Amino acid sequence: MSDPAAGAKRQAALRAVARVKSGMVVGLGTGSTARFAVEEIGRRLRAGELRDITGVPTSIATREHATQVGIPLATLNDRPSPDLTIDGADEVDPDGNLIKGHGAALLWEKIVASASKKLIIVVDPAKRVQRLGTTRALPVEVVRFGWKTHEAAIRELGAEPALKRGPDGEPISTDEGHYIIDCTFPGGIGDPEAVDRALQRRPGVVETGLFLGFHPELIVGGQ
Repeated sequence: MSDPAAGAKRQAALRAVARVKSGMVVGLGTGSTARFAVEEIGRRLRAGELRDITGVPTSIATREHATQVGIPLATLNDRPSPDLTIDGADEVDPDGNLIKGHGAALLWEKIVASASKKLIIVVDPAKRVQRLGTTRALPVEVVRFGWKTHEAAIRELGAEPALKRGPDGEPISTDEGHYIIDCTFPGGIGDPEAVDRALQRRPGVVETGLFLGFHPELIVGGQ
């Protein structure tokens, strides 16, 4: 595998899928680690090791991947209370708080996680940090209209904002058609709750990549 952390990611995903039982509704996360979980659920369905699984995808990309590997799907409106969700994270602190959303799927991910009876987060060891924001920027999903009006407020919080762009230099759009502003905090985020509250109060901010108070089961590959 070209990704040096891929082995740990796959190990974590396989351990998470071991929690999946026949008949469950499973939230399917987005990202490189969650992708391994989707592939394994599909394999177990094809092998007859699992049956009657319904997946609720957290992004269009995950929906397409799950369809390819043979997982029957439903929307969250169809199945509004998944038994568990398996997803990855960009950072995890010692209290189980997360930064998610570098795949631009944070809004759907947070909605599905909030609706789920259990949240399992699968990561490689590099994703564990003492303070959120030390290795990755905080993604903030905003509506396109007036997105630049958030830059000064983000700087007042101690971060440097940058609109997420693709390889072509054009702004990346989320599955809901919004933009993502990446907020880099030198030294990390000292008070994640205060930062989240301040951002959520701003008209035009749809959601932040701070997943606080979810108390997930954490599975770290390689440990």
